[in-house]
Amino acid sequence: MSVRRFTALGTASQVPTSQRNQHSSFLKWDHQGFLFDPGEGTQRQMIHANISASEITAIFITHFHGDHCLGLAGIFQRLSLDTVKHTVDIYFPAGGAEFLRNIEGVSSYYKRTSFNFHAITADTVFETDGKLVIHARRLVHPIETFGYRIEEKNTVNLSGEMLDDIGLSGPKVGVLKEMGEINHRGRTVHLSDVSHPRKGQVFAFIMDTSICEAAFHLAKDADLAIMESTFLKKDMEIAAQYGHLTSLQAGEIARKAGVQTLLLTHFSQRYGADADFAGEASAVHGDVVQLSDGDVYHLPRQRKSNHTLSD
Repeated sequence: MSVRRFTALGTASQVPTSQRNQHSSFLKWDHQGFLFDPGEGTQRQMIHANISASEITAIFITHFHGDHCLGLAGIFQRLSLDTVKHTVDIYFPAGGAEFLRNIEGVSSYYKRTSFNFHAITADTVFETDGKLVIHARRLVHPIETFGYRIEEKNTVNLSGEMLDDIGLSGPKVGVLKEMGEINHRGRTVHLSDVSHPRKGQVFAFIMDTSICEAAFHLAKDADLAIMESTFLKKDMEIAAQYGHLTSLQAGEIARKAGVQTLLLTHFSQRYGADADFAGEASAVHGDVVQLSDGDVYHLPRQRKSNHTLSD
């Protein structure tokens, strides 16, 4: 049974608050677990969210400002402590390789887990397990920064009614799925003859950046987009100065890119607990959620308008 679930482990930006931990996000996608930008305290936030280190199959770092990577040292050591046997992929900006080496070796521990490091120097596309494609695109921030897009390949759903109509069943159905066509009762049956197309889901992760073309490309037609919303629109000039988005700008990107659901995170400590980031973004985009630490979003198997949010 497939499980596709996003968990907001931390939703603060540079400085944690009494209500918000430094940023960290986790995406459970079927048998894979993707950890994004683990800020300080991520290991403890995972415990609260009932997420084990063994679930992590890949870690994505957008950039090497501390609130997006300082929790990585604890994650490295926890993976080894728990004797995680599978290799964990690490995607990161190549310019931060020295920071990554320092984080990995910040203290003494017995290394039991192996890593596959993917240093990103330019816009790049990675193939994973044959079902997912990962896009990395350079964003606009004071240091080298990349956003990520996880794209499921389009598939088909077989129609039992169509298969029954032509009398195709048993092992031949498996051959048809694998080969794309099969000779049956003197005719060639194509997979498209007995199936309906199913569009793959898209997840976008866009952290510290100014508005740029790459943000729109990453978010295009995404079922779920996680975007930073560091500032409210009244502080637009400060956002531009430090290479960040306002909540309104995040909403505009989501609307223009055709995002289904926008989740806002990475909020500045300058605002109180009642700051309405979602309200500003909702002025331009219809489906916006302002995340709190521990919120969980369950992705439907196929694109639907409904969603559930729990904490």
